[in-house]
Amino acid sequence: MKSPFVVLFACLLAAVSRAEVALPAILSDHLVLQAGRAVPIWGNAAPDEKVSVTFAGQTVTTTTAADGRWRTALTALTASATPQTLTVAGTNTIVLQDVLVGEVWLGSGQSNMAFTVNRGKDFEAEKAAATFPLIRHFKEDSPNADTPQTSGKGRWVACTPDTVAGFSAALYFFGREVHQTLRVPVGLINSSVGGTPIEAWIDADTQKNDAALQAAIAAVPKTAPTPAAPAATSAPAVEKQKAVAKKSAKATKTATAPRATTGGLFNGKIVPLIPYAIRGALWYQGEANTTPAKTSLYVHQLPLLIRDWRARWGYDFPFAWVQLPNFTATGRDWPPVREAMLKTLALPQTGMAIAIDVGEADDIHPKDKQTVGHRLALWALGEVYGQKVPASSGPLPAGHTVRGSEIVLRFTHTDGGLVAKNGPLTGFVIAGADRVWKPATARLEGATVVVSSPDVAAPVAARYAWENLPTCNLFNAAGLPASPFRTDDWK
Repeated sequence: MKSPFVVLFACLLAAVSRAEVALPAILSDHLVLQAGRAVPIWGNAAPDEKVSVTFAGQTVTTTTAADGRWRTALTALTASATPQTLTVAGTNTIVLQDVLVGEVWLGSGQSNMAFTVNRGKDFEAEKAAATFPLIRHFKEDSPNADTPQTSGKGRWVACTPDTVAGFSAALYFFGREVHQTLRVPVGLINSSVGGTPIEAWIDADTQKNDAALQAAIAAVPKTAPTPAAPAATSAPAVEKQKAVAKKSAKATKTATAPRATTGGLFNGKIVPLIPYAIRGALWYQGEANTTPAKTSLYVHQLPLLIRDWRARWGYDFPFAWVQLPNFTATGRDWPPVREAMLKTLALPQTGMAIAIDVGEADDIHPKDKQTVGHRLALWALGEVYGQKVPASSGPLPAGHTVRGSEIVLRFTHTDGGLVAKNGPLTGFVIAGADRVWKPATARLEGATVVVSSPDVAAPVAARYAWENLPTCNLFNAAGLPASPFRTDDWK
């Protein structure tokens, strides 16, 4: 039996421990603070304790609430590549070392955002060139949670040939281009988990209370047929089809693994990052939401996620995503999710990296993340930072007109003009009132594409690249591909 003095000492020690100022994991050595806006600093301490924060000539103070939580903010900072210290003082003092000020971006989603540099294209060459001490990467390692968490897990790591292997590839290639163009430090926050659906990344109550999402869920059939793959006609084709189906089935199983509850990853891996000051967010997800029962929901879910995250951070930060690339996706339906992503561009300060030409037919994890990062960076540099870039997006549909036996398709983002890459235009189909789709002949006419078919005398609708794995080649002169789209809303 322990003596009363030992028990008393333990209680006093626990009380002292609880009184100490503590910071969330995101506020740690080697961090990058966002330039040009107020920078929140927060944590825990004893109730009614005075806490001060000192950085770059500023000192701000606050007093903790009854639950021990505290929050204050530094006024807008100027970008700086000079390492500084940030001091937080209460009953104890925490000194964060090697702190930079620059541009901070949050990257989230499933496996293609989690996909690391060492798994991707040209790793050895990328590794050898990765001496960028002003690029920092923070991987949020906390798990799924039933309730909102506060502290998180992870650490900031500077980019070197020895560390870059573990960085999110999409984030790294994005951040590298931003860093090399703006010549400022860049902080990359990676909070992603493979195989997870979008509903895991949105607060559960927010989803339950969203009227549009409720209506969409109610309209979804309880069961839906699985589309059949085209039949192969030769022995080699049959074997290849079997191999592709097996690989796709494995990818599908991974994409639907029950790794997160509704709202669970929001609680565990996003809440601990709020309200860390960021310039914007990047999203690479959607594969896990391509089952027939889920595709109709994504057009409500992605805008909801963006609005909710912005509201919780307290400002409308820029937000961009990677549209799902080309992939065999046996038993899945990727076009409606791509369309949902296209429609979400209606929200202000949003962008989309079109990736319909850089996927891999047999691999749900395409290795070319350099192109993905580059296209995200073009959007950020052009639309967020006001830099002069060749184009910030590939061609996007902007309406159509029926002209006799033809449909004239209009586009925005035709920078330098529309281009048929490597041959005549492909990827278009056309239908009349009977809704029977026929391959279309397409030609460029200024900033428009004119489509027609001898089998459709009175066309009413057209589609482009409306397949999981389309053959399509409409680009702009800046070398960026057009988004898949359709002019109809048929089921």
